[in-house]
Amino acid sequence: MSKKESGFRNWLRRTFMGAKYEEKKRQEEKNGQPDDSELIVSPARQVFQRFLERRFAVFSVCLVIFMFLVVIIVPKTKFMEKYYDSFTEVTQKDLPPNMSYMSVPAELKNEIKSIDSYGSFSVGLSKSGKVYVWGSTKLGATSLNVADIPQAVKDSKVAFAAAGIDHIVCITEDGRLIGWGSNQFGQYEATEAVLNNPNLTPVPEEIRDGGIDVANVKKLVAGYQATAILMKDGTVYLWGNKQTYTNMDKLASRKNLEDIDFTLNYIVAVDAKRNSIVTGVKNLYSTVRSTIGGAGKKMTQFLNGRKIEAITATSSSVCALLDDGSIALAGDFQNDVIQTPELPEGEFFTEIQGGTYHYTGVTNQGHVYSFGGDHYYQAEAPKKLTTAHDIYAGAFQSYATDENGKLLETWGLKGYLFGTDDQGADIFKRVIAGGGVTMTVGAVAVIIEILIGVTLGLLSGYFGGWVDMLVMRVAEVFSAIPLLPFMLILSSLLSQKNLSQDERLLMIMVILGVLGWPGFCRITRAQILVARESEYVTAAKAMGVKEGRIAFKHILPNVISVILVNITLSFAASMQTETSLSFLGFGVVYPKPSWGNMLTRASNATAAINFWWQWVFTSAILILTTVCINTIGDTLRDVMDPKSSNDK
Repeated sequence: MSKKESGFRNWLRRTFMGAKYEEKKRQEEKNGQPDDSELIVSPARQVFQRFLERRFAVFSVCLVIFMFLVVIIVPKTKFMEKYYDSFTEVTQKDLPPNMSYMSVPAELKNEIKSIDSYGSFSVGLSKSGKVYVWGSTKLGATSLNVADIPQAVKDSKVAFAAAGIDHIVCITEDGRLIGWGSNQFGQYEATEAVLNNPNLTPVPEEIRDGGIDVANVKKLVAGYQATAILMKDGTVYLWGNKQTYTNMDKLASRKNLEDIDFTLNYIVAVDAKRNSIVTGVKNLYSTVRSTIGGAGKKMTQFLNGRKIEAITATSSSVCALLDDGSIALAGDFQNDVIQTPELPEGEFFTEIQGGTYHYTGVTNQGHVYSFGGDHYYQAEAPKKLTTAHDIYAGAFQSYATDENGKLLETWGLKGYLFGTDDQGADIFKRVIAGGGVTMTVGAVAVIIEILIGVTLGLLSGYFGGWVDMLVMRVAEVFSAIPLLPFMLILSSLLSQKNLSQDERLLMIMVILGVLGWPGFCRITRAQILVARESEYVTAAKAMGVKEGRIAFKHILPNVISVILVNITLSFAASMQTETSLSFLGFGVVYPKPSWGNMLTRASNATAAINFWWQWVFTSAILILTTVCINTIGDTLRDVMDPKSSNDK
């Protein structure tokens, strides 16, 4: 066995067997068997072997390398291709870690009648009339949980079910309206507070106490703090927050509607003429187009005699399904859109459903197409689907079923591994992006410190005299500057200027490097003062080697080990300084993420108590990373010290 293989084998044994291996090795030495460690004779290999004996140090190296690879490689993968710093989503704020957004309950998968969602949770209805809820079901900082289905619902056969942003409503077969979740705005119950609030429309009196004619119900839909029931005879019942939907009163008086839905700010409908999108607001959604980003036309011109069969809406747009199977789009679309598909000849849409930003439709040939907003890949329908009969678009998910209600496929948002922040952004992705910023600041700052400090320290220690005097006095001046207060003052002054995020980041790195070099300078100088009296330096001078070559080619490599230790410690310190500045609001500012400003947004009492995930994961990763870097530095210092014990 080669020396290299033997050393690696010993390291594996020490790492995973620990004291048992050490005891075995001592027994082998006692019995006169050769000790493999004696084969390592060079100082570098001795240092390497002694470092590998420190299992926590080895773990720290692996973890730091892993973190570097994650923050460098992952942002370039498909996982982060749709991430951008300024993304916010009002319907996804303050959500806890959860990866069950598409986890349809097993009991429902084979008899799906409907699936609906508006925010972070979904409600499903089986053909047997049972209700199921999944996703992130706890409502913010309240004690409400929509997964707690009322007993009255469990004991009844439900005909219709719909989910709003913070509530769920059902209509039972016997005509009762039952809701649960938040009722702050009268989403499902006409309490005294709701009846006395002029900004709220209470549940219509005629349907409050089991007065719903279920056979006449055409559609139940829930929106952002509001609910609507559309009857087959054209009557509509609307109630909820009038401040969210300012056109609620105008549509509540209509008696001839064919279809209805909610955007984020408006209620949209189709009347009996089926030739326009009714809102009660002049010229709203009056211009339509056949594709996303296509040329707009007036509704009557675009229809050209065709009629609107049904409508569905996202938060900012409306899609009308026409009687010839084509579609008409009105409104605005967000970034990351998938364009409207071009259907083959003879194929047309039979159903369209809308999520928060995307649409999913099924054609007469069983193919499924998704288009519109695709930030969570909810508009990327599987191409293999050719037997779909019904589709359901959740907020950021899509579901396809066959004619028997059996679930065929799901796609879209699975959930959030680390939850979301107060703006609805994915904390896990921001931790990765923020780690890249924080580690880059630390790395670049240390490089600047090394270039300045090591160079000046080498010159000071080697040449001595007035050079040494000048460099050390300058170093003392820089050392006397209190780093954090100085950075706060400078950042405050520069914040008054219109600096971009990259310019601000560069400023932080340069200042950290310029103010941090004296430590490297002193350490290098001290080592050079000892090394310049060595025999190999004297020999080099006798051979006529130039002074600069002696300093940089002969002395510096022999003192690099001490510098290497200081590099790790300075790197961790620079990361902590950047984190402190960003936490205090003087470093990297939102929306660009760094571990520091991510903690800032979770520093209030509400977040600390109710939204623990907004600070626990970020702070844990920051602490673990800096502790591991410091451990590497401390271990290197120990193993490079010839006086330290192998068992230390």
